[in-house]
Amino acid sequence: MKKILVPTDFSDHAYYALKVASQIAKKNGGEIILLHMLELPHQAGDAIGSGHDLPEIMLFKNSAINKLEDLMDDATLDGIQVSEIIQFELAFDGIMKVSAKNDVDLIVMGSHGASGFKEMFIGSNAEKVVRNSDVPVLIIKKDVGQFNVDKFVFASDFTDEIKKPFNKVVDFANKFGAELELVMINTPSSFKPTRLAQEIMDKFVANFTINKFTTNIYNDVNIETGILNFSNHINADLIGVCTHGRKGIAHFFNGSISEDLVNHALRPVVTFKI
Repeated sequence: MKKILVPTDFSDHAYYALKVASQIAKKNGGEIILLHMLELPHQAGDAIGSGHDLPEIMLFKNSAINKLEDLMDDATLDGIQVSEIIQFELAFDGIMKVSAKNDVDLIVMGSHGASGFKEMFIGSNAEKVVRNSDVPVLIIKKDVGQFNVDKFVFASDFTDEIKKPFNKVVDFANKFGAELELVMINTPSSFKPTRLAQEIMDKFVANFTINKFTTNIYNDVNIETGILNFSNHINADLIGVCTHGRKGIAHFFNGSISEDLVNHALRPVVTFKI
């Protein structure tokens, strides 16, 4: 977690994410890339090429530069190496490109979530980044103050496809000195006897060196509700899940636990791409 990308739209939620990113950077001797995307109206985007309305475009850009400069002077960034990037691009596209170009280790984003038709048909930028990012994405939903991770819930079915991203989960937990609360959610549609569920988890964790962990089996009506209820039950500091990055029609019908958690969980959520 040496290089952390923090997209900002200068909202309160983005600032909450920046505060968390600064704490992670200080803890790991890392640096922060502060990114602002200028999403101009369509006609203004055309104007970039046509030469019309350039003064208005420059006004947007200069305003963003001033806000970024003010943000970089914020006390929360004291002692951290910070660079700034401003681009004319859709937020999601820009975040993906800047992340890849700069070889970042972690993306930290603020999100207020989405609901109803907006959640179903549009989705938030955070949701799209979670679905597509090859690096871990940490979503912050509120001002968490001091970002201490003592109890880190990681929910999974603990199949072989989780082994590769799980290395990043373990590394994340170990760096924070967190106890990794591994949980398998039992639902009516995919029920496993306790003995079998425990055997699957024991066999899985035997492949890794985890400083502190527990294994848990939790019964609930569906996976998302089970993760949220279990996290509430143990008063978790962070929820972690893996994401398949489903797109298109498969995503529409199957949904995604990670994206649902981004929208509905109040606790911080970190996702790891399979």
